[in-house]
Amino acid sequence: MSTVLLPLAAAVAAYLLGSLSFAVIVSRVMGLSDPRTYGSKNPGATNVLRSGSKAAAAVTLLFDALKGWLPVVLVRWFGAPYGLEEGTMALVGLAAFLGHLWPVFFRFEGGKGVATALGVLMGISGWLGLATLLTWVIIAFFFRYSSLASLVAAVFAPFFYVLGGGVAWYTDARVGMAIAVMSGLLAWRHKENIQRLLQGKESRLGSKKKA
Repeated sequence: MSTVLLPLAAAVAAYLLGSLSFAVIVSRVMGLSDPRTYGSKNPGATNVLRSGSKAAAAVTLLFDALKGWLPVVLVRWFGAPYGLEEGTMALVGLAAFLGHLWPVFFRFEGGKGVATALGVLMGISGWLGLATLLTWVIIAFFFRYSSLASLVAAVFAPFFYVLGGGVAWYTDARVGMAIAVMSGLLAWRHKENIQRLLQGKESRLGSKKKA
């Protein structure tokens, strides 16, 4: 029974952690406007940056990434004696990501999951996370679109995981599937950004919120 209950309990805990929308929480604590009321209306670090507060955006980014990283590394570091291995690691990573997208504490209205997905990847392998982050940085630097950088990084993440298998990290089909699902959901959550990119209406990095 424990072989079923423990992974399920870990997944529920990861989902609840993922449901903490730090864009909203940090903005409230720092006396800023609710990020769901301006810019892209997305409760994420990029939209918080449009408030003009780099500190709030940085804290949001850090905590959104941590809530994806923490469940994965806890299972990776301490789960084996309890029978929690790669399958549970994939499950909790995906659960934390889903919590960010559909947070139970915020009426299931969440963000797009970029930072949380990066945290999950960092938890799986620091090298995998760094490769994906570097992809994001390169695209963002040259094109100045956070959404485009996120989409390209999301597309490359599953390929990085497969290509680095047996060299930089150990691969598992369940973990690979979780990464692919996250990438697909992340792209789907950016569907409006894709339309704006095609129309030339997407906001660039660093643009302020409209009055």
